[in-house]
Order: sequence, then C-alpha cells, then structure tokens
Amino acid sequence: MFKGVFLALISVAIMLSGAARADDTPAYSMVLLTENFPPYNMATDGKNFAQEANIKGIAVEVVRETFKRAGVGYNMTLRFPWDRIYKLALENPGYGVFVTARLPEREKRFKWVGPIGPDDWILLARADSPIQLSTLEAARSYRIGAYKGDAIAVELARQGMNPITVLSDKDNARKLVDGQLDLWATGDPAGRYLARQEGITGLKTVLRFNSAELFLALNKDTPDAVVQRLQRALDHLRKEGVVDSIFAKYL
Repeated sequence: MFKGVFLALISVAIMLSGAARADDTPAYSMVLLTENFPPYNMATDGKNFAQEANIKGIAVEVVRETFKRAGVGYNMTLRFPWDRIYKLALENPGYGVFVTARLPEREKRFKWVGPIGPDDWILLARADSPIQLSTLEAARSYRIGAYKGDAIAVELARQGMNPITVLSDKDNARKLVDGQLDLWATGDPAGRYLARQEGITGLKTVLRFNSAELFLALNKDTPDAVVQRLQRALDHLRKEGVVDSIFAKYL
C-alpha cells in the first residue's frame, strides 16, 4: 500500500512540475492603439475614440485574426491624435500601434509585424486642375496639404516641401475642392476612401511618388518569441487567402 501511495505522490509531483514548466511562459497580452485611417482603421461611429468592437477596417480585422491565430491577448483602442498614440507605443512596453509605414528612421525604434497592406503615396488634384507633374520636385511651388505626423508629411518636410498639415486627413479633401490647396499628399487607397466619405469624387492623381507597405509596430521590449508568433500567424493567414478576403470586403 505504501508503495502505491508513494507512486501516486510521484505522479502528482510530475504533473505539478509539468504545469509549473508550462507557466514559465505566461500568456502575453498587449495594448494595441490605432487611429481613424480609413479604410484600414476607423471607429464605427466616425468619432476619434472607440474601443474593441466599435473599431473596424481592413487592418483591424487582419490584426484581430493575427492575434487570435497566434494566441496572443490584446485590447484595442482607437484614439486621437496620431502623434500621441505613436509616442505611447514607442515608450511603453506591451504597447503596439497600427498601421504605420516602416521607415528607416523608425526601424530600430520598434519591432515589426507585417506587411498588412499597401499605402502608395500620391498627389491628388481637383478634376479641373491643369497641374501636370512628372517629379515630386516639380510640385514644390504648389500648396500641398498633408496629415500631421503621417509618414508622407514627414517625408515632404524632410525634402523642404513645407506641407500644410491638418489633424484629420479628410479635411484636406474639402480644402482641396474649396481651393485652399493645390494638391493633396495622401495614401492610396486611403485618400480616395476619405474623399468619398466627404461626398467628394472625381479627384485625379497627378503623381504617384512612392510605394509603401503598412505594418503593426510593437514596442521594442516586446519578446522576440511573441513577435515571431504574430508574424507566422499573419503569414499563414495571407497564404490561406484570409487577408485577401478582408480587403475585398472594403475595396
């Protein structure tokens, strides 16, 4: 009998030991921040604050499926302005921000998962505009609107273009048709989607000056194992056609 009890105790000890080892890698959870950047991320009511189910868009659905597939926990909040949520993700372990361009100057500031989708950089003009451009340099003399803190605005400023920035990119669509701007520097498809939301159609592309990819940027203290799990999950979703099907819902 003693032998049986002893063996039973050993079995329990082994089970507890296995459970302890499993707990050595606790479940990881992140705070995910985003902004109104249709059609990639947006509040269902169009406001500048939303949480969880009240956030929709291409990137939102891709990120949700990626975290679900990877088994990584999260809570998601849409806030304003971009500069603020970017800084929060940059400075706080366990935070991430999406979607953002993976620029050289940002490369070492974050760990990256993606790409989630494309974001070509274009200059839009009114349908009746006589402006014709073959290079970005040729646009230097025009009034160019851009979204404050966005990678496009940053790049234009770096090149000395002095863009006129606003806190909401859709405001540039209205300023363009009202004659306050000559050109609108924005992303494609984001710019056209925003313009349609404002009831504005017929804008024409006068220059396509960059092709970029958009990513999920994670605080640099995020464990490499978590980043790798997320990247593998996204890669599998893309191979299975899930990402394409999400895009097709919005575009």
